[in-house]
This record gives sequence, structure tokens and C-alpha cells, in this order.
Amino acid sequence: MFNNIYNRRKVLITGHTGFKGSWLALWLFKIGAEVIGYALPPPTEPNHFELLHADMISEIGDIRDAEKLKKVFKEYKPEIVFHLAAQPLVRLSYKDPVETFASNVMGTINVFEASRESGSVHAIVNITSDKCYENREWVWGYREIDPLGGYDPYSASKGCSELITSCWRNSFFNPKGYGSIHQTLLASGRAGNVIGGGDWAVDRLIPDMMCAVTQNEKVKIRNPNASRPWQHVLEPLSGYLLLGQKLLEGRKEFAEAWNFGPFEDRNATVGEIAGQIKMSWPKIDYEIDTTHNQPHEAGMLSLDCSKARTKMQWKPVWNSNTAVEKTTLWYRAFYETKEVLSLDDINSYIADAKSKHLSWVKE
Repeated sequence: MFNNIYNRRKVLITGHTGFKGSWLALWLFKIGAEVIGYALPPPTEPNHFELLHADMISEIGDIRDAEKLKKVFKEYKPEIVFHLAAQPLVRLSYKDPVETFASNVMGTINVFEASRESGSVHAIVNITSDKCYENREWVWGYREIDPLGGYDPYSASKGCSELITSCWRNSFFNPKGYGSIHQTLLASGRAGNVIGGGDWAVDRLIPDMMCAVTQNEKVKIRNPNASRPWQHVLEPLSGYLLLGQKLLEGRKEFAEAWNFGPFEDRNATVGEIAGQIKMSWPKIDYEIDTTHNQPHEAGMLSLDCSKARTKMQWKPVWNSNTAVEKTTLWYRAFYETKEVLSLDDINSYIADAKSKHLSWVKE
């Protein structure tokens, strides 16, 4: 996979104790990488990271602590960095905008500076969000060249993170100087609503539904008509890993921003996803939250991923129905038998990618 580029390579993940970061750590461990994680303690109980019992180096720290972060880089000398550590929730950003910007903006700068001073980092993939775009409620997907923006503090912080990425790429990691002035390529990945087993964050549709069913309660659904580019967590991770491969290979043309999402016509509403979840686990029940004066959240949001499909030959593997089914079955197995299906899901995803003859999984 990925031209075997991660085997025995030192990979640092910020945010490895979070939902997406823990899945990435597991996949990298599976393909032979030496994984180093830097993050705050797991944010929930239970949490996916601790359930995995992953054999990796785990440093607990805050990306806002620039000096501690630099020490970790100097000690372990990572060759590639996947930066995922962030305050990831829209509604929480309304409650604590200062912490959101401190983590998502200054935290990103600290990671870039630690990478720049390390002398060992050759590639950086900064993970932002589809919400970094100025949302105009368009029916078509946003492209990497569309304006950045952000209505709420979280979205604005991700727009800022992208601007910082562009600034550091131009100022310090300019592809024109790669191989002579410096040895590092910097890119960013933007993904939509990611689902999968092991997410217990508050104010997210699927974790809220799974927690409610264990308490024999109905979950209240906000904005049932809101449309999102739902995808299983393994979809963008395959894109990030493929992007990291290109950077490690010294492919300067890939040091850019990239969208990773489902096919443009595969968006689904919150209500449709809730209905699909109930089909996979009939015990689940929900109702529409009619409370007024809810914080603003985007209504229509989708990504145009034609750039990744054309230039990187990256394509989705699972449609939204499969993503919802895999996710629901993961939680059902966990709550009914305490089984953790994460590695099974990765193996299933890889097998399905092979059947589609995708470039990153060719043997």
C-alpha cells in the first residue's frame, strides 16, 4: 500500500488520541510505520484510542505549548507529520471561541515551526475541514480555488489554518526551493462529515444516536434537512496517506490544498442518515428537535473532489449506505459484545479498494 513508503518510517500524528487521529494511527501501525503521537488526553470516556491498545509512542501535550512540541520533534525526529490536533466542534466554538482559535490557528503555527526547526521533517499534511470555505449555500461542490471564509468560530479558524498553510508554504516551504533551500513539502487536506466507529464527541449526529440508544432514549435531531458529504473515516484517511506518499516521494506538484469527499451527487441529509442508521439497528429511535434559536450551522455543503481524482487518482471506496452500515455495526458490536471492529473495517476497506483496482493499494 502507498508504494510501501510508510514501512519503518517515523510518522508523527498530532491529535492521535482523537477520533480520526486514532484511526490513522492504527492504519499506519498496520502498514509498518513507527508512529509517534502528540495530543491531549483522550477527550471522552470511552474513547477509540484506548480501546485500540496501539503499540506506538504516545506523548501527552498541548499543541499550544510550543516548547514542549519542539522537544518532541527533536527527540523523535519524525520524517512526516500529519497534523490533526484541533478543537473540532462547531457548537463548542460558539461557547469557547478563544480556545478554538488558539488551538486551530496558533497550534497550527507551532506545528509548522517545530517541523521547520527539526531538520528531520520532509513532509507535512495539515488536516483542516470542508468548512474552511466561504459557505454560500451552493448546490455544487466547493473547489480548492474557491474563497475561504467561515460564519462560525470553528469554520473561520479552519479558514485561517488554510491561510497559514499557504503562508508557510510560500515563505518557508516554497516548492521552488525544495531540495536546495529546504527539504520539506507542505500540503493540506479538506474533508467533509466523517463517520465511523469510536466517535463519542458531543453534538455529533451518530455519537448522539449511539449514546441515546444505550440509555433507551430518543435522540433529538437538529436540522434534518441539512445536506452533508458524509463519508466513512477511512475515505479521507486514504487520501491523506496517498498525499503524504506523494510528498515523501518529492513530488512538488502535490504541495497544495486537496479535497477528499464522496462523489458530488452522493450528499445526504441528516434525516436520511438517521433513517439509514435505524435500519441497521432498529432499537435506535429519534425525533426532530423543534427548539428555536439554535446556533447557525450550514444548510448545504459539498465538495468538488475532481482535482484529487484527476491528478492523484484517488477515489472513494464505500458509498454513504456502506459507511453508515459499517459505522452502526461497529457501535452495535461494541455495546452488545464489547468487540472493537476497527481493524476488521480497515481490512474490509482495503479489500474493497483492491477490487476497484485503486492506485494506492496496487501490489
